[in-house]
Amino acid sequence: MNFPPATQFPPLILDDIKGAQKMLSGVSRVTAMEGSRHLTDLVGAPVRFKCENLQRTGSFKLRGAYVRIAGLSPVERAAGVVAASAGNHAQGVALASALLGVRATVFMPVGAPLPKVAATREYGARVRLHGHVVDETLAAAQEYAQETGAVFIHPFDHPDIIAGQGTVGLEILEQCPEVRTIVVGIGGGGLAAGIAVAVKAVRPDVRIVGVQAAGAAAYPPSLAAGHPVSIGSLQTMADGMKVGRPGDVPFPLIRDLVDEVRTVSEDELSSALLLCLERAKMVVEPAGASPVAALLSDPKSFRGPVVALLSGGNVDPLLMQRILTHGMSAAGRYLSLRLRLTDRPGALATMLAVLSVADANVLDVSHVRTDPRLGLTEAEVELHLETKGPEHCAEVAAALRDAGYLVLN
Repeated sequence: MNFPPATQFPPLILDDIKGAQKMLSGVSRVTAMEGSRHLTDLVGAPVRFKCENLQRTGSFKLRGAYVRIAGLSPVERAAGVVAASAGNHAQGVALASALLGVRATVFMPVGAPLPKVAATREYGARVRLHGHVVDETLAAAQEYAQETGAVFIHPFDHPDIIAGQGTVGLEILEQCPEVRTIVVGIGGGGLAAGIAVAVKAVRPDVRIVGVQAAGAAAYPPSLAAGHPVSIGSLQTMADGMKVGRPGDVPFPLIRDLVDEVRTVSEDELSSALLLCLERAKMVVEPAGASPVAALLSDPKSFRGPVVALLSGGNVDPLLMQRILTHGMSAAGRYLSLRLRLTDRPGALATMLAVLSVADANVLDVSHVRTDPRLGLTEAEVELHLETKGPEHCAEVAAALRDAGYLVLN
């Protein structure tokens, strides 16, 4: 399905977002805003989380989906709606459609996490699994719309979607009127564009910083070119940011109103997710943790008070397990090393005693005696340890060396 060029849509204004806010009254939650003492100390100014991970369906997507579907004519509603998504938009469309009494069909990739597929069905949508990447799923949904007359609900490239997402910006100004910087993740751009329109109309002095995963950052080259451009490979754990081309509708709004777009690495994303879980007791998906990753990567570059938007909390448990392991490794919470010791009875127990005194938790031990590089009386041990951070890693390695062990790495 082809959408009208952005220039054919009337410009989005503050009144559109205020109208969306009235429409969403009693539908979406006014989500909490929580302080972060750890990030406040790092930044040197108050840092607060806007917790859209606690929104109905687990993300901000319900806001835009409801406003878009509520704006359909009776004839369009009767034809039903169709969407394509790996998760958050799917659930937002499913719940919005159920609330409005509209039939919904949602196309999801074959490999979509089972909890997200199940939740979308439970909200009342008919789910079709098609394609292995979102682009294939999107094409199938658009083809379905052309064949059936169902209205395609784009995840970000429509003014009604952007107006709905912009209500987050109005809430931020109400909950933290002293805010000076808002940090928000960017995928296709609907959320950042909506927040920028709402906030800049009321407080043009507020700095808005967008964040993308470095492995799926379509906005920096697009902004440099002055128009949306497509990027090839999308390599990131942040599924909500796997968008290869900025939306035509949000792009000019972000270009004109967002002050800066930064990128964060996979290590920074996983460390941010771990911090949200450990320090804030918040379950946040990688895309939702991207503003936290930006704050961690360069805390002194943000003018406070800062509001970091946690945009979603829908993360597959298996992915969470892998991310937490990666995050702990990136945070220096794991230490892997090899060392040589004399191959005699009790030698391994003696070495483990050194680790016990150093307060390192042994996760795994591999004991090798037959490597031709070893001397006749030598053995090599590979250790995987749980530690308390980078300084503790250095202390553990030093304790082993002080005890006379040859630490190889």
